[in-house]
Amino acid sequence: MKILHLSDTHNCHHRLRDLPDADVVVHSGDFCMVGEEREAIDFMNWFCDLPYEHKIFICGNHDDCLYGANIDGLDSNVHYLCNSGVEIEGVKFYGVPMFMSDCISDRQSRNYANIPADTEVLITHSPAFGILDFDDNINYGSEEIAACIARLPNLKTHLFGHVHAQHGILNQNGVIFSNGAIMNSDYSTLNTPNEIII
Repeated sequence: MKILHLSDTHNCHHRLRDLPDADVVVHSGDFCMVGEEREAIDFMNWFCDLPYEHKIFICGNHDDCLYGANIDGLDSNVHYLCNSGVEIEGVKFYGVPMFMSDCISDRQSRNYANIPADTEVLITHSPAFGILDFDDNINYGSEEIAACIARLPNLKTHLFGHVHAQHGILNQNGVIFSNGAIMNSDYSTLNTPNEIII
């Protein structure tokens, strides 16, 4: 299975052209810039129209307008994962968003704790601590996500973004880690989407 991984497009999704072929396209959050509903609707219309057989997205910290939203009307091959999963061609995907209301409470810790043990593709907005998360002399990743990864024996890949300066792919202990941040650290240029084969 080939996965095309996008993240942190921040309203620049229309600038992405000639995207490569893939079986599944995944966006791991921050499609909005200021978190307005019109931004989210514009992104979802664009995302639904992409010519991929399967499409998955989660929310990031800039996408708060969808907090608690029940999104209706998506095509059957478009999956919004919000502390939920979907199985595609026998592969188990699970997505955990990054809503600020959850992050300032214990709710986000419970969300991470509820990631199913049989997850094969984990989608979060934040990286795990110490993995493609370093910027400004700080590791911005989540220690809780790192602990979760350690208890997922079937994990093949972890897809995330959030830390724009660390766009790239890392293979570690049999797991492919992908920081798919499309906007670079100063929002001036677009990075190339990551392609992962599992």
